Amino acid sequence: MGLLDTALGMLGGNNQANDPKAMLIQAAIGLLSNQQQGGGLQNLLSAFQNAGLGSIVSSWVSTGQNLPISADQIQQALGGGHLSQLASASGLSHEDTAQQLSDLLPGLIDKMTPNGQVPDHTNIDPAALMQQFSSLFGKS
Repeated sequence: MGLLDTALGMLGGNNQANDPKAMLIQAAIGLLSNQQQGGGLQNLLSAFQNAGLGSIVSSWVSTGQNLPISADQIQQALGGGHLSQLASASGLSHEDTAQQLSDLLPGLIDKMTPNGQVPDHTNIDPAALMQQFSSLFGKS
């Protein structure tokens, strides 16, 4: 993941290997950009829609204001599989991962759908996504 690690470093992750938030962002982007093992943007959006959260995720895709989501709703939509994968990658608990994702996912998915539409392509370039995401991630 050299390019992605470099991008995270440029975005303020001085020691991203020890930064759970940076590791979670990297894992989330990896999940959203990979169609394998149930990943990919379309599959993730479907998981939220199947959990009854379609109006919330539709706001993230649309060009309007993003509706908030709670950590409980994240846990409901992602279930044990994706949430466990992201928690393991970041070193955070399931609860902390869900809380961080409730802050992260609306902006991340919004950046992935800049024209209010889910991209047609099956795989998204993680390095390009990190560049698009940089304004949201900032140097916090």
